[in-house]
Amino acid sequence: MSDKVKTHKDLEVWKKPIDLVEEVYKITEKFSQKEKYGLTFQMRNAAISIPSNIAEGAARNSTKEFIQFLYIALGSLSELETQLLIAQRIKYLSESSVLERLEKLMILLIGLINSLERKNK
Repeated sequence: MSDKVKTHKDLEVWKKPIDLVEEVYKITEKFSQKEKYGLTFQMRNAAISIPSNIAEGAARNSTKEFIQFLYIALGSLSELETQLLIAQRIKYLSESSVLERLEKLMILLIGLINSLERKNK
């Protein structure tokens, strides 16, 4: 992280997933009650995992470890994307704006990973 960044809370790549978690909670509140331990649980878990792994990686002692946790966050983001597509397919979700936000976040996260990997060589 640069000198201007004090903690993970200063990173846009952390702030945007926090907003995404809030959106996922709002979306899944509308799901059928029978999905409480199914898709709702899985989506919320994946969403929470994204900023959590970014925060944990940022607190680590090396860029290499930070990158590793960013990749874990990227995996959770891909998992959430899949779950959102499933929700859309089974008609629990009609809007695609959350998927567009997710794609932008994925680009941002991959950009940070690539930047850190270049600097870490």
